[in-house]
Amino acid sequence: MKFGFVMFPTRDAIAPGDLGVLLEDRGFESLFVPDHTHIPAVTPEKDDVAGLAPEFRNGMDPFTVLGALAQATSTLQIGTAILLVPERDPIVTAKAVASVDVLSGGRMNFGVGSGWIKQELRNHGTNPDDRWQVMRERVEAMREIWTHDIASYHGEFVDFADITSWPKPVRAPHPPVLVGGNGPGVTERVLAYGDEWIPMARTGVLDQIAEFKKTARKPGSDEPLPVTLFGGELRDVDAYEAVGVDRVLIWVRPLDTARMTRTVDRIALRLGDRLH
Repeated sequence: MKFGFVMFPTRDAIAPGDLGVLLEDRGFESLFVPDHTHIPAVTPEKDDVAGLAPEFRNGMDPFTVLGALAQATSTLQIGTAILLVPERDPIVTAKAVASVDVLSGGRMNFGVGSGWIKQELRNHGTNPDDRWQVMRERVEAMREIWTHDIASYHGEFVDFADITSWPKPVRAPHPPVLVGGNGPGVTERVLAYGDEWIPMARTGVLDQIAEFKKTARKPGSDEPLPVTLFGGELRDVDAYEAVGVDRVLIWVRPLDTARMTRTVDRIALRLGDRLH
């Protein structure tokens, strides 16, 4: 089982490249970054933004951060956890993902999700009721762009013909797509257009992962699909390993360099030989 971090980089926190080097030096496998283009100041659904930590509002753009990480590190896996695909143009996003994969030498991991702040989705022109289908079509369209010199896609929400987009990703056929979500139908979504599952660490998720590992197979394969657990707790790593989790992402709040170094060192000490 591999261990990584997930953090919203902010202006006042440790620089992304410095954090990447710190994690790489301590033996961690990965660093993923979340995504919110903005947070609505007022929403009809009051619970959507209640209690959000400040970094949800002032976190940096994920692709800018990933570019910095790609250049500062050499072995660290990097990625999004998760990118809100229904809020992003698929042609632009396909180029951004491929560019990060090239800059990192094939270390990009593309975690995707539908979003839950309904007004945030509306501000991008997406009906919240359509977000799952929008996400599917945009991911499928990006796969076409990454794997074809001349790409076309015709869906209800995405429609284009005969486009070229370079660079192509280093990783073949493209960076792994990690599909987020814990609710009903998530296994079907992962199998339909994903390569891995990235659930949140919530009540009942271990039973879900155990079932997923038993049943989720791509056609023609006997191998279970990988699972990255978002927001795992150190006290539960034995339980995660027992159900087949492949990667645990530890959620940390953005901190300055000195405090983040102490936090990383404390976690590395707790994990001990598991990091090697």
